[in-house]
Amino acid sequence: MKDQYAMTDTMTKEDVTAMILSAKKQAGMTWESIAEKIGMSPVWTHSAAMGMNAFPPEKAKLMVSVMGLPQGAEALLAESPTKIWTQAVPTDPCIYRFYEIVGVYGPTLKALIQEKFGDGIMSAIDFDMSVTRVEHPKGDRVKVEMSGKYLGYNSW
Repeated sequence: MKDQYAMTDTMTKEDVTAMILSAKKQAGMTWESIAEKIGMSPVWTHSAAMGMNAFPPEKAKLMVSVMGLPQGAEALLAESPTKIWTQAVPTDPCIYRFYEIVGVYGPTLKALIQEKFGDGIMSAIDFDMSVTRVEHPKGDRVKVEMSGKYLGYNSW
């Protein structure tokens, strides 16, 4: 994909996200195909493209090339993010279901993690996630797998 956007001094990480979404749509690409081209998982690639993670410099360079972004976008893609959610309760039905799952099963997950590992948390930094489609006679199912490093709380 050839460079199709111009970089300005006032461009933000959000502007680069908009460019990525536009380029993805125009090219008819999937997150799977983009991730494959930069050598990352689709989950991580989407999260970083949405500004929730920082691209390592070499991956930022690849993303700029794959998506036809201006060269200055590399620095913005590599910037450490500020993770801010603007809604208390998500209104998108798919995202709301995850919110509901955490609301209903969050205390259960916490209890089971602490029962198996001790007082601590699952890392969202040292973390892997995958989303797969599983055929099922009653209708295909969404399988979400999460794996995060256990981090015990310090007791000083």
